[in-house]
Amino acid sequence: MIWVAIVMHELRLIHTDLKPENILLVSSEYIKVPDYKFISKSTKDGSYFKNLPKSSAIKLIDFGSTTFEHQDHSYVVSTRHYRAPEVILGLGWNYPCDLWSVGCILVELCSGEALFQTHENLEHLAMMEKVLGPLPQHMAVRADRRAEKYFRRGARLDWPDGATSRESMRAVWKLPRLPNLIMQHVDHSAGDLIDLVQGLLRYDPAERLKAREALRHPFFKRDMRRGVAFSCS
Repeated sequence: MIWVAIVMHELRLIHTDLKPENILLVSSEYIKVPDYKFISKSTKDGSYFKNLPKSSAIKLIDFGSTTFEHQDHSYVVSTRHYRAPEVILGLGWNYPCDLWSVGCILVELCSGEALFQTHENLEHLAMMEKVLGPLPQHMAVRADRRAEKYFRRGARLDWPDGATSRESMRAVWKLPRLPNLIMQHVDHSAGDLIDLVQGLLRYDPAERLKAREALRHPFFKRDMRRGVAFSCS
């Protein structure tokens, strides 16, 4: 995914809709390996099996909303669950919105679930704060007219007072902080992976990791030296 972002961004292209559905394996061939985390007395050999792809090569699809850097940028881009905060707040967007989406995808690959499972902007922002901490004040005060309603005076998020339902409040409340969420699922390299994802999910797009910076992160360097595959439960 990082390589794909590098190639696109060097072509001055912003995909704007990175999500698991748009990232496909080149080959459908796989091998079966024992999954020792699920032990069952009912199975003959005492274990379940999981399918692993023979090749990790991927291809990116759906360039329908891809935009050149110099073109006009629409107000809203990205599928909801992978939408960066600057898009929601109407602050304008550029290459960093793709890297935010990559960060969300990496967490989803670990947990098996979308990081921000929501369909409403205020709830989405509240989920971000629950997982990542408070939104920067300088971004909140610059929110455009369509987004300023999500904040109280003083640039504090209008939550939970602005919640639409108790179910919405529970959906936010149950989310763990990002380090805890990743450590629930990662077999190894938790510290490096947490640091990488935190860099990709920085609120301020100016501070967010760029694609080439992400590829140089110790998480990838160490695993390439040791020949260790990215492994999540």
